[in-house]
This record gives sequence, structure tokens and C-alpha cells, in this order.
Amino acid sequence: MKVRVINKSAFELPKYETPLSAGMDVRANITESITLGPLERAMVPTGLFVELPAGYELQVRPRSGLAAKHGITVLNSPGTVDADYRGELRTILVNLSNEPFEIKPGERIAQYVVAKHERVEWEQVEELSETQRGEGGFGSTGKK
Repeated sequence: MKVRVINKSAFELPKYETPLSAGMDVRANITESITLGPLERAMVPTGLFVELPAGYELQVRPRSGLAAKHGITVLNSPGTVDADYRGELRTILVNLSNEPFEIKPGERIAQYVVAKHERVEWEQVEELSETQRGEGGFGSTGKK
């Protein structure tokens, strides 16, 4: 599938790092480093503008290495870019660690996954069908 993109950044387009990757790594389009202190957040520009086909979204997800090693994650994870949005793609990063973290120009900061989605039409009813789980919610299926 082809997606139209304008790249006003100083860096390459997001790309898949391995042949079976679901997400493409996206880079910070900044000229100077940004230091995120503990619990600080920043909207990091990418310099990218996209035109997604109708019925698709671009999901913004954390990079597992940044999350595991440094506590850096995407604050509204996964973020959603709708098909009718035409502004610059920016990523809301947050530092959940106890140490400052430096985001360098061109650093891979997040992943993009393009996903098909459906639109629903609500059908308001008075009751729902029965299931084995029923109303069991958080943790109701146990630990094992």
C-alpha cells in the first residue's frame, strides 16, 4: 500500500528495521537535543505530513528499547493519526524514569504502525448476550 508523505525533516522517512517488523521507526526532527527530566513530557516534531487512505489510521507506539532501558514512552500510547489530519506529525514523549534523558537530533523516538479500522453504527439494546466471562473485569481470569 502506498501512503503519500511530505518529508520536511532533515532525516530519512520512517522505515521498517527488519523484514517482518510491523512498525516503522520515526526520527526526532530537532536541531538541538531535548533533555526530558523525570516525569517531564515533550511534543517532539518529526517534519512529516501524511495523507492516509480512508479506513486507515497511523498508530504511534513506543519503541521497546527506549521504554525498557530508559523509561521513555509515548504518553497517549498508542496515539492515533486520523486519515483526515494534514498537520505535522508530532510525538508526545514522557520520561517515566528517575534520570534525565537526552533526545538527540535524528534519534529514533517511536514506531508508526498503519492499521485498517472499521467504523461502527451503535445499535442500542436493553440487554446483551450471555457469555462465560459475564461481567468479570480486570484480573477476573486469574494469574495463571
